[in-house]
Amino acid sequence: MARKPRLKRKSFFVDERVLRRAKRALGVATDAEVIRRSVERIAEMEEFWRFMKRSAGTLKPGNIRAT
Repeated sequence: MARKPRLKRKSFFVDERVLRRAKRALGVATDAEVIRRSVERIAEMEEFWRFMKRSAGTLKPGNIRAT
């Protein structure tokens, strides 16, 4: 079961144009949601790239079949 996120209030400056672009890209309505989702995605991508670095060179050719 997923843990309920623990939210903490923060204050920072953000470029409004970049914020609007991120809102459209993520399909969210509020500034707070775009910030939360962006930070979550960055953390997920960092975890993915750590996995990719650890597993580099471990797959042999032919292990993955195209469907």
